[in-house]
Amino acid sequence: MEEQREALRKIITTLAMKNEEIQSFIYSLKQMLLNVEANSAKVQEDLEAEFQSLFSVLEELKEGMLMKIKQDRASRTYELQNQLAACTRALESSEELLETANQTLQAMDSEDFPQAAKQIKDGVTMAPAFRLSLKAKVSDNMSHLMVDFAQERQMLQALKFLPVPSAPVIDLAESLVADNCVSLVWRMPDEDSKIDHYVLEYRRTNFEGPPRLKEDQPWMVIEGIRQTEYTLTGLKFDMKYMNFRVKACNKAVAGEFSEPVTLETPAFMFRLDASTSHQNLRVDDLSVEWDAMGGKVQDIKAREKDGKGRTASPINSPARGTPSPKRMPSGRGGRDRFTAESYTVLGDTLIDGGEHYWEVRYEPDSKAFGVGVAYRSLGRFEQLGKTAASWCLHVNNWLQVSFMAKHANKVKVLDAPVPDCLGVHCDFHQGLLSFYNARTKQVLHTFKTRFTQPLLPAFTVWCGSFQVTTGLQVPSSVRCLQKRGSATSSSNTSLT
Repeated sequence: MEEQREALRKIITTLAMKNEEIQSFIYSLKQMLLNVEANSAKVQEDLEAEFQSLFSVLEELKEGMLMKIKQDRASRTYELQNQLAACTRALESSEELLETANQTLQAMDSEDFPQAAKQIKDGVTMAPAFRLSLKAKVSDNMSHLMVDFAQERQMLQALKFLPVPSAPVIDLAESLVADNCVSLVWRMPDEDSKIDHYVLEYRRTNFEGPPRLKEDQPWMVIEGIRQTEYTLTGLKFDMKYMNFRVKACNKAVAGEFSEPVTLETPAFMFRLDASTSHQNLRVDDLSVEWDAMGGKVQDIKAREKDGKGRTASPINSPARGTPSPKRMPSGRGGRDRFTAESYTVLGDTLIDGGEHYWEVRYEPDSKAFGVGVAYRSLGRFEQLGKTAASWCLHVNNWLQVSFMAKHANKVKVLDAPVPDCLGVHCDFHQGLLSFYNARTKQVLHTFKTRFTQPLLPAFTVWCGSFQVTTGLQVPSSVRCLQKRGSATSSSNTSLT
């Protein structure tokens, strides 16, 4: 009996769920019926509006053509009436002259005849009838204003409802990723003259291959594209790849998205490693500001956090985040921070091959600023450019302005204006470290050496601040300069 009750309960549960499912479907059907009524009324209204617009165009065209016929008729009538009036006057004058000539010929007075004949001859010479053109100035043929709407009629008879546009096809061979820009090109599989515009969507990702259904980054949308190509500019490539898809739209409906494609967006991305920075440097993501009280403030905060007067251990320090696979821990804890007069901070990503580029903008009022690269072995007391483990460009605005390249405590003064934004290009395998005016891409200096260890981006600032921009590709102009060997800067062998 109990088993039967349990089976009946299951049946009841199943029926209840099925009833709920059917009720939900009934509600959905009723909603669809309402939508059919609303949508059909809308498309009917739109159809009426389109035909009314077409009627208006035809009516306007008809009025214009009728006006042209009326103007042409009035012009021809005016010309013919003027010519008719002139001919009538000439005929009257000629008839009077003819009658006078007949009367003179019949007169028997021989004395007046010669003079009368001469007057008639002179009159004939000056008569309008002999100066009048007997050819009509205009034609009575109006066939040039005839119309033949056979082709247009066929076009109208071929009018149909707008088809749903086909999905475009993205042309990877014609698409390009360069200079932190992406130029995307696509085509339609079939010619469609009804397409009004395209919609492009893109998003960043760290996964190669077809886009995943679930992705942390949202699709970014660009609408109203009129051509079958588009260029995204000023991008920051802070992830390895970008997904793209595009769809075509006519005035009524949008088609399906194209097959999404994934393009690699190689760029050098790093953050500043706060665990390496001098205590007088306040590091905020990619910004650094020199703070004379920084060390004391940090010590106070550490004591307050510990609650017992002990400083926080490097292991528990908030600055120690889980490094990404490409980011290497610098090996410096709180005890190994740069100290004394080495107001330095390093990047958190090693350079052990390939080409990399980044830019840094420093506050012009900074008393001292430096940018370059260093080995991880750079000592905590060592300043950039003063040892063999670092290379840099250094700007000094204290007492007197100086702009120099520094390495192994050797210096070369640079004869160039100091830009407010510097570009750094490192080609690890070629042993090249070049500095550029980031705006004009003018080469300021190039070190040529052989790097024996992985490098880290390195920065120093005293009484000032700077902002780093990463996620940049090596600019095409920089690559061209390197390939042509047109860089005019000297190598480190010329430092003195």
